[in-house]
Amino acid sequence: MFGNGRMLRLLLCLTLAVLMVCPALSLAEGDDGVMREGLTAVELTRLMGNGTNLGNTMEACDARKFGLGGNTGKEPTAYEVGWGQPVTTQEMLYGLKEAGFDTIRIPVAWMTNASHLDKGDYTLDEPYLARVKEIVDYARNAGMYVIINDHWDGGWWGMFGSEKAETRALAMEAYKGMWQQIAEYFKDYSDYLIFEGANEEIGARFDEDSALYCNDSVVSYLSDNERYALANEVNQAFVDTVRATGGNNANRFLLIPGYGTNIEQTCDNRFKMPTDTAEDKLLISVHYYDPWSYCGAESVSGATAWGTKKDYEAMDKMLSRMQKFVKQGYGVVIGEYGALPIGTELKANTLNYHTRFLDNCDYYDYTSCLWDCSGFYVRKELKMSDEEMAKLYAGRNVASEEGKALEEVQQAAKENMDAMLSEAPDTFRTDVVAAGTDKAVAWIMWSDGSWAYSYSVGDEYQPDSISGGLVATDVVIDGEGTYKVALDFTGTDKGYSASIAFAALGIANGETLHPGWVVDITECKINGEVYRFKGRPYTTSDNGICTRVNLYNSWVTKVPRESARVRYGDLTGTTPTPIDLNSAGMDQIKTIEITFWYGLRK
Repeated sequence: MFGNGRMLRLLLCLTLAVLMVCPALSLAEGDDGVMREGLTAVELTRLMGNGTNLGNTMEACDARKFGLGGNTGKEPTAYEVGWGQPVTTQEMLYGLKEAGFDTIRIPVAWMTNASHLDKGDYTLDEPYLARVKEIVDYARNAGMYVIINDHWDGGWWGMFGSEKAETRALAMEAYKGMWQQIAEYFKDYSDYLIFEGANEEIGARFDEDSALYCNDSVVSYLSDNERYALANEVNQAFVDTVRATGGNNANRFLLIPGYGTNIEQTCDNRFKMPTDTAEDKLLISVHYYDPWSYCGAESVSGATAWGTKKDYEAMDKMLSRMQKFVKQGYGVVIGEYGALPIGTELKANTLNYHTRFLDNCDYYDYTSCLWDCSGFYVRKELKMSDEEMAKLYAGRNVASEEGKALEEVQQAAKENMDAMLSEAPDTFRTDVVAAGTDKAVAWIMWSDGSWAYSYSVGDEYQPDSISGGLVATDVVIDGEGTYKVALDFTGTDKGYSASIAFAALGIANGETLHPGWVVDITECKINGEVYRFKGRPYTTSDNGICTRVNLYNSWVTKVPRESARVRYGDLTGTTPTPIDLNSAGMDQIKTIEITFWYGLRK
């Protein structure tokens, strides 16, 4: 299925030999090939300043449209513009530097756009390597630090989660071969060029559908512990492969992707940083888009509100967790973040969100790269789309902090953070009662099927986390009895919720204030009509504080019989998905109303 292994290895060696003598590999005018002695990873992050991403560009890939690999007759720029971005120019990189960005992260889809991994051939096509190099040179000519990675790349990473040992072995062989070629190609560049082993794939996407790249059915067989172990193994292979190429790569700074680049999962003790033959040259990459209902909302009006004291405190708390890596000598790179605009239209409080984030980075000693696909910096126009955001980034580059001690920068950030927190409102809503710890409040958690609309998802009751135009009816529990909660989507820009990604009835502080009580849903109405569940809902709790009844939760595959409870009888017929998404009307849910009894089991 994968061809002759010896032939592939010979072909790879011949390709590398050609790459190593190719005259096109002369360094950019702005890169002197010098590796600075004694510079540590933590010190490097201070020099990298504020960064941005060349988003939706070199990682743009569409195997079904273009086919696999660079030998399809397409020029590299055909892939480059495939997701709506313009061809990258030197002027764009000069403009980004002038706008206040000292670092550029260039996501790349190597396997999909430049190899034939479906045939077992992971040799990278030279024209694609040359085009990536050309963009790297643009950035170096502009005096920028540069990060290149392997970014989603069509989902080939799912091969690591195959049930077939042959497929798993090819995945690791291809990963090492890919980085060997990249490392050899860029071997002589200075330490302003940084390699990043992956994007969000490590651990989290080992079960991605990779049917385009192999003929077997890829179904992850891994437990969480096995995922962590494999994530650590892949990251170690990345470091070992790059270091083995020698030259400047023996001491190049390497950016290790965290587990799914998720902060909580990366801070899990099962995640281990690789060992390294170079001293103090490893950085760790995570991403930050919290809360997604605000940052990733698909419309400006549909975004949840952001900017309360709780919102600020939640950001501070989450970002502070990466301090564990700084204390161990690893530089922290927030490789992606942002309250993502719709086109160039910004969401409410975008400026405050980004200001708070950058203050955190200054205070905790991180560097960061804004995720941008011409929404913040419009590449065709060579300028920032918003004047206030332009001022923010122009004033946060390395040059603006020149001559300042780290303590001075941190103190200024802390003072600004304290001032913002004191001025932030407790809530944007006047129609709800805060749960605190002394009240039980019932509500419907919700994420719609397209992730466009949401309301207070999670075990903490957050009434401000509500999409624009959505109306929520919540209720304070004042004793045993019957209650009603509801959501009305008719005021949103679409006027309805397109199916359900997740839904549950939650009771804040239900477990602590009313231990052992159960929820018995007596009626559910969708679009004003009585809806009959396909199975029985059950009462449970994830954290021992919030009581929950799942209405649709595809992440729970079986009923937790140790903790699940019902009002009458046993758990026969219970399910975490009592709402059937195939039911009539699920494609346009305008209203949902839940009537329930709450009290001690009979």
